Amino acid sequence: MRIMRIHDVRTRRSAEDFPRSEHLAWKIAQVAADPVAVDADVEEMVLNRIIDNAAVSAASVTRRPVAVARAQAQAHRANAGATVFGIDGGYSPEWAAWANGVAVRELDFHDTFLAADYSHPGDNIPPLVAVAQHLGVRGADLIRGLATAYEIQIDLVKGICLHQHKIDHVAHLGPSVAAGLGTMLRLDPETIYAAIGQALHLTTATRQSRKGLISSWKAYAPAHAGKVAIEAVDRAMRGEGSPAPIWEGEDGVIAWMLAGPEHTYQVPLPEPGESKRAILDSYTKEHSAEYQSQAPIDLARRMRERIGDLDQIASIVLHTSHHTHVVIGTGSNDPQKFDPDASRETLDHSVMYIFAVALQDGVWHHETSYSPERAHRPDTIELWRKISTVEDPEWTRRYHATDPAEKAFGARVEITLKSGEVITDELAVADAHPLGARPFAREQYRNKFVTLADGVVDPAEQQRFLAAVDELASLKPGGLGVLNVRVDKTVLDKSPTIPSGIFQ
Repeated sequence: MRIMRIHDVRTRRSAEDFPRSEHLAWKIAQVAADPVAVDADVEEMVLNRIIDNAAVSAASVTRRPVAVARAQAQAHRANAGATVFGIDGGYSPEWAAWANGVAVRELDFHDTFLAADYSHPGDNIPPLVAVAQHLGVRGADLIRGLATAYEIQIDLVKGICLHQHKIDHVAHLGPSVAAGLGTMLRLDPETIYAAIGQALHLTTATRQSRKGLISSWKAYAPAHAGKVAIEAVDRAMRGEGSPAPIWEGEDGVIAWMLAGPEHTYQVPLPEPGESKRAILDSYTKEHSAEYQSQAPIDLARRMRERIGDLDQIASIVLHTSHHTHVVIGTGSNDPQKFDPDASRETLDHSVMYIFAVALQDGVWHHETSYSPERAHRPDTIELWRKISTVEDPEWTRRYHATDPAEKAFGARVEITLKSGEVITDELAVADAHPLGARPFAREQYRNKFVTLADGVVDPAEQQRFLAAVDELASLKPGGLGVLNVRVDKTVLDKSPTIPSGIFQ
């Protein structure tokens, strides 16, 4: 059982006596600078998530947004440098982090943590790996940094709701990357504090990136946050300061972007000497879809056999949490979520589409389930438009529960047949969740990588990478290049042709 002190965070007037030691950014910097050891189960999960990121990067490597980001990174070569997924060569670490961040995020297929806000804490991995490779960091220090990055992002997500105020969740990612880099590079609290303030100031943006017609920027936004955080740490290491207090200031984030001067947020942070274990609260995806649709996919696969002929269905109602209803359900009031011509990113955020396809197919695939041909099937469109969501207070309560045994992201589904018969079922957590029917462990992460890398990465290269991850903790300075996965050029040649831009 962790102690996890709860910190009250609220706006402070400029004239108020508010010492730096009370600033949230300073408290996070102190956590980052604490040289506490990494627990064995935390280290194991860090390795699992490195494998998970590589798996989804392999699946996305030839997609246009990933090819664009890779082309931009290739225009920024550097001595020593960091690696870009799939290719050889050393590149400037912030640009390598950018390219790899887009590859990880493109398919919405890696880890997640949901509480007061949303997050994909695996987005911390590309920037930390890039800097570690560039500076010749030891494998053990990379693991320490990632434990911190996960801890800080998840603690911020537990304590501060961004989406209520239409601020994108990457505003928690900039500070967590800065903190993780601080731990990894063994920086002093003053430097980490300045980097956190800069990173937060520069990574606050609206949630329009995840509303209406959702574009590829959804994948770029976290990559941008990681790139910005690397640059912030570089400036802070050279002695540059930051806006302060960044969260609590009279013109700070809370006062003008979040709940305002009257509100107090409560953010949990580890006490001095306390292990950083938050990564164990997060969970990955078995299906390439927004996390709150993971359990509905599994539920649809389970229910289809009970229904038989799907033409019998008159209506489907998913009773679920407020978050699911308003973000990926009919509570969003987004007509694009029912549009067969919508982007993949939009369909990924339509639980109505996702439930219809999973109910019809009994499987979910990261490419074919989103194909234009699949979305335009007349029987799918007909079923899709029979589906709606409603908020159920009990599912909302369970979404926000702090007890892991209570916390849930599922739904109760009512399927009304044309005969009047009603078929109901419910599922609290996805099958792959730690409390699910088939929880993911090392074997499942390895299988996910091998499955998604099939036809993309040579089998011998797959096994080399997996063996390198197993040995990460013992890798000496300069040895982290082994974490890059090389992709055959014939595969990369299938990527779209990218027009020239400013960077050559």
